[in-house]
Amino acid sequence: MDESRFRKEVADWMAAHLSGRFACLKHRGGPGDEEAWPALRKEWEQELAGGGWVGLGWPQEHGGRELPLSLQMVFHEEYVRAGGPGRIGHIGETLLAPTLIALGTPELQRRFLPGIREGREYWAQGYSEPGAGSDLAAITTRCWQDEDGNWRLQGQKVWTSLAHESDWIFVVARSTPGSVGREGLSFLLVPLRQPGIEIHPIRQMTGEAEFNSVFFDGAVTAADCIVGKPGEGWKVAMALLGFERGVSTLGQQMHFSHELQLLVDVARANGAARDPALRQRIAAAWIGLQGLRDNGLRMLEEDGGATAVRAEALIYKYAWSNWHRELGQLAMDVIGVAGDVRAADDAGSDALRRLQQVFFFSRADTIYAGTNEIQLNIIAERGLGMPRG
Repeated sequence: MDESRFRKEVADWMAAHLSGRFACLKHRGGPGDEEAWPALRKEWEQELAGGGWVGLGWPQEHGGRELPLSLQMVFHEEYVRAGGPGRIGHIGETLLAPTLIALGTPELQRRFLPGIREGREYWAQGYSEPGAGSDLAAITTRCWQDEDGNWRLQGQKVWTSLAHESDWIFVVARSTPGSVGREGLSFLLVPLRQPGIEIHPIRQMTGEAEFNSVFFDGAVTAADCIVGKPGEGWKVAMALLGFERGVSTLGQQMHFSHELQLLVDVARANGAARDPALRQRIAAAWIGLQGLRDNGLRMLEEDGGATAVRAEALIYKYAWSNWHRELGQLAMDVIGVAGDVRAADDAGSDALRRLQQVFFFSRADTIYAGTNEIQLNIIAERGLGMPRG
């Protein structure tokens, strides 16, 4: 398909559908703003699915369109350019679904992929735990099989994005008693709406509560709701993290581009753009974003397989999180004293409110999903072959 024609197709569809009752969703629901109209955003997920915009890169045998990477990138670019809202379904579509396609049984694929593709079932990620920090191998949540073969879970997950809006959660839990580190883990698919599971919101300094603690107290899932074999949870978890650095990273960068443009607009409006030091920092931010994009294209130009993470991908989280944190600080410096008062949630204060959210939320960017220190260790050990410290 011709790229320019496809770009027009996406832009025209977005203009026609992100309107009417969906118009209020434009540029809403991103990081730090995920409490914005969740019910309506779920309807938007189904609207996208009806237009054939979910699972663009999935194989056709699994209901996808099997589009080449270049066209998937075009979709992400035009989606953000049109103001497409943050995706409640992104964890299922971009993380779990590729993992099931690569490593799941045909039965699991038939059971779960249609609900994700059609915007009917939403997923949360059960990795992080209290006391484990960025060390995923330090998992203490336990799972075991009853006599009927069903799995039960005991433990706690934390910083679980959108668990309160999700139907299912994939959980890495320790299935071999006495095991430590990466051994003895299993990757389970668990329904969230059941006795034995409690979801407690975590209020952030943004004022939002998109994160949660999830407590498992004898929660149950079916015997076949496991990806891979018992004890292969680490392999599956690492494969999923490889997909996390997939084509959706280009969509993330388009969101960053929108935030940078908001900052530039504010700087022009309030006169901050006349400050040579601020102009230089804005230019450096633009250059840094182009570098992120170029590295993202390097990451995606070859398919390393389901369990391989290319060296280019190892630096990505460290690079974007530091860039974004600096953008948040730059935003507050551009806003000046007006940023000391929380902006109202109205159209007249939209740019100011959004940039304040960028500042507050980006404080956590270098902590969640692996702290800066952990990321540097990964780069040193896996990318450069240096000995463990």
